[in-house]
Amino acid sequence: MALKKTLTIAGSDTSAGAGMQADLKTFQELQTYGIVALTSIVTMDKATWSHDVTPIPFDVFEKQLETAISIGPDAVKTGMLGTEEIIKRAGEAFEESGADYFVVDPVMVCKGEDEVLNPGNTDAMIKYLLPKATVVTPNLFEAGQLSNLGKLTTIDDMKKAAKIIHEQGANHVIIKGGKALDQEKSYDLYFDGQNYYQLTTDMFQQSYNHGAGCTFAAATTAYLANGKSPKEAVIAAKAFVASAIKNGWKMNDFVGPVDHGAYNRVEQIDVDVTEV
Repeated sequence: MALKKTLTIAGSDTSAGAGMQADLKTFQELQTYGIVALTSIVTMDKATWSHDVTPIPFDVFEKQLETAISIGPDAVKTGMLGTEEIIKRAGEAFEESGADYFVVDPVMVCKGEDEVLNPGNTDAMIKYLLPKATVVTPNLFEAGQLSNLGKLTTIDDMKKAAKIIHEQGANHVIIKGGKALDQEKSYDLYFDGQNYYQLTTDMFQQSYNHGAGCTFAAATTAYLANGKSPKEAVIAAKAFVASAIKNGWKMNDFVGPVDHGAYNRVEQIDVDVTEV
């Protein structure tokens, strides 16, 4: 039986916890065939773990897209795109690919940073990606930027942001609240254009969560490709990444990645779904 093909348009995380490495690991765990079009290479200073982002030349990026599109992906996701030109091209590539699903992970910062990498990218995402998105997967910071509401601190704030992002064109919105709202539970908010659902798991009190956002979006992509509805896909992705975070591990003194194989190998965590 042929596997569904899932394309990630994303950066490379040299530490391999996030970026296209996380995407490919997740695609493999969820039985899809992962394909990559690389936008940039992220390296870290070995003494401080500060990030350095090196863009891939655009002509090389274009050749990758040509190859990837020729393979015929069933679903496409985006990660770190880096420039307005690449954001625009990623949206066009999805349309050219003929894929059924488009998952937009609106990456704006590297882990450990708190400023948008390129402020113009936010407007470009709103213009070129959101109108095409099957699902968009911002965290609280990214949702605040996309909605222009700033800092989101409550479920009601998340609902307001999700409505605005949906009005910008995204068919389905899942805002990842994580640990910011509560120290005992992890809350995400899903909006399908009509109804809001709160997705809840226990909060796992450890810091080994590098790559969680990329993993969530990649899992959503794989579940969509394999036939789940958007609502089913984000709930399943929440369970997948919860297991990955709970079983994360220390890699060095600066970072610990999630365990991308924990859902299949260690344990499956239940997600409570409540309409709000």
